[in-house]
Amino acid sequence: MINVNCLNNIAAVGLNLFSEDYNTQSSFEDAQAVLVRSAKMHDMEMPESLLAIARAGAGVNNIPLDKCADAGIVVFNTPGANANAVKEQVIAAMLLASRDIIGGYEWVKANKEDADIAKTAEKAKSQFAGQEILGKKLGVIGLGAIGQLVANAAIALGMEVYGYDPYLSVNAAWNLSRKVKHIENVEDIYRECNYITIHVPALDSTKGMVNKAAFDMMQDGTVIINCARDILVNEDDIADALASGKVKKYVTDFANPKVVNMENTIVLPHLGASTEEAEDNCAMMAVQELRNYIENGNIINSVNYPRCDMGVCQTAGRVAVCHKNVPAVISKFTTVMGEAGINIEAMSNQSRGEYAYSMLDIGSAANDEVVSKLAAIDGVIKVRVVK
Repeated sequence: MINVNCLNNIAAVGLNLFSEDYNTQSSFEDAQAVLVRSAKMHDMEMPESLLAIARAGAGVNNIPLDKCADAGIVVFNTPGANANAVKEQVIAAMLLASRDIIGGYEWVKANKEDADIAKTAEKAKSQFAGQEILGKKLGVIGLGAIGQLVANAAIALGMEVYGYDPYLSVNAAWNLSRKVKHIENVEDIYRECNYITIHVPALDSTKGMVNKAAFDMMQDGTVIINCARDILVNEDDIADALASGKVKKYVTDFANPKVVNMENTIVLPHLGASTEEAEDNCAMMAVQELRNYIENGNIINSVNYPRCDMGVCQTAGRVAVCHKNVPAVISKFTTVMGEAGINIEAMSNQSRGEYAYSMLDIGSAANDEVVSKLAAIDGVIKVRVVK
């Protein structure tokens, strides 16, 4: 029985994908697999039994990735599972920032006792007038799962779209509309676009990337949309940009005491992925990733170990090894197998930074002695017999 602990509520449609070999009522201390959404894990003591953590969502700032990698705990996320939900919120954010729908709605609420409200509204509506997005220039910074959907949707709405992503994947490029102008320098987006939306991960290199230097390049009245991560925009600098009129509206999905008190902001309570469909999609993908890793040893969509997929084992056994990315370790694996008289029929070794992962499909089962010898090799973190 595989023990699974859910640190947050996980959609039933995902949990139902577990077979009867899984116990989803396990405590964290006994878990071999963990499902998590927003629970903070940095101060938690990871049990020795823990093999993998799956985050039902894209961001993994709540999980100590290096700590897990050092313990041979593979951390997964679910990229793209909530992409459509966030895309729809970004489109809504553009419309809310362009047309003062919120101001008009609040005016109607405040005047609901007016018996002649229909006539009064005709006189008042001019103060809530806005502009159309048709023909406007949208800059999309980051063309991953969400950014490419936003770019394509904006093209369909008649916008002129500029996309920036120095790490654009082949798959993303294939999915992107040919009408999106691929920009090689993000500064061109700052200079050219009326609307700018950000879709990059929170890294040391992206923290505060939209700052005074960026605002100084922008046209007066630019709209900034941030449904990615709060730390991507320097809040002191955008407060100044809003006050000066350089930025007309700032729509952010991340409420905090500073930003909620800024003028000309629309602040939402982190609603980007808060749809039933997104939560279901994330839960299903997370469970499928965990099962594939536990049952087959395959790593897909990990954020701290490399991708490694050998499908379903067709030999007598499969051994999976989490290890440091150091020279000659593979030869030591083969030596142990050779000395035990075990033939390696297929093997895959992949690395990611200082960590690596190897799978060996073998012609006969690996016994405890073989596992112990593999585990004793310098640089090996965790050895697991998958089959």
